[in-house]
Amino acid sequence: MPAIEAHNLSKRYYLRGTETPTLMSLIGCRRRPRREIWAMQDVSFSVAPGETIGVIGPNGSGKSSLLGLLAGTTTPTSGSVAINGRVSSLLELGAGFHSELTGRENIFLNGAILGIPRRIIKERFDRIVDFAGIGEFLDMPVKYYSSGMYVRLGFAVAVEMDPDILLIDEVLAVGDVAFQTKCLARIRDFQRRGKTLLIVSHALQTIEEFCTRAFLIHQGQLVEQGDPAEVIFRYLRSYMGEGGGVHTVEYGSREVTIEQVRFLDGADRETGTMNTGQPMTAEISYLAHQRVERPVFGFSLKTGNGMFIFGSNTQLAGHEIPVLEAGPGRIRLRFDSLSLMQGNFFLSVSVHSWDHARQYHRREDWYPFVVTNPTGALGLFYLNTHWSE
Repeated sequence: MPAIEAHNLSKRYYLRGTETPTLMSLIGCRRRPRREIWAMQDVSFSVAPGETIGVIGPNGSGKSSLLGLLAGTTTPTSGSVAINGRVSSLLELGAGFHSELTGRENIFLNGAILGIPRRIIKERFDRIVDFAGIGEFLDMPVKYYSSGMYVRLGFAVAVEMDPDILLIDEVLAVGDVAFQTKCLARIRDFQRRGKTLLIVSHALQTIEEFCTRAFLIHQGQLVEQGDPAEVIFRYLRSYMGEGGGVHTVEYGSREVTIEQVRFLDGADRETGTMNTGQPMTAEISYLAHQRVERPVFGFSLKTGNGMFIFGSNTQLAGHEIPVLEAGPGRIRLRFDSLSLMQGNFFLSVSVHSWDHARQYHRREDWYPFVVTNPTGALGLFYLNTHWSE
């Protein structure tokens, strides 16, 4: 029996007109126009017990609406969802807390909302407080808590209630690094115990590492589901890179334009997924619209979260290009041994004048690719090391 089964799940909202209401409209003689908004439309899927599902997609795509429907905090306009097991959810900051009550009182209140007997809450009370790390603030009204304290307490209650199904929205991003580490360790523990999890997150590397399957949501529809690495690459390619507009930037005077970039593995096969420690080539196709002397081709790499990793160009590498004649051409950028560890990355490509005074064309964060790590090593970068006696 599936832990979660959704069939043609849809949720509609109405958006009223934004014009200033008149007296006639307020008394009902003239209705203000309204517009339909479908936050979720005809979504069907099944989740087996013990699966960990990552839900990704652009902002406003319907990810949080989906979790709200599964948690029962909102009701579907049409369709149905069946849940088999006890559900605990952390869908938004402070959900289920009363701002005037203390942390202690809210632990019991939240447990009662989840249907947990008071004696069970008492048995787990110390563990909840310890996990949340709010001991000295336990008897303070939660309206004085920081956002991080809210999240820590909410997550601690949700996981200590030992649900069969745990729904987590992006709120974990509010916690500090130490707390996120504790949360991920608890998620691993849930997985070992066969629990079912649905996680909404923009942290794509976390989704790839922890999830057995990923859902890509866009404009209220489930556009793809499957292996996390493949779904994440589709998301990056369709909605973030390749001119998708979320992160991409393009500018320049266009004497030379970047037309295409292909990623090739060590056997010159085109692919969007590379392996740590293996060769990678970025084949850059360009079009010179006129004769250009001493052009400089450059690149930079960023993580999927936007952290700058490395950048260089043909000038710094001592590879001088005397002239580009008008017409198409290509140049190759080769990484002999890719030192990047597992994750999602963006390649930016540019071509400019020798004196850097004129930017012919730059595509910033335009070309996404994925790196998998078969080495078993841990960390940010792979270092080619050797042991000896």
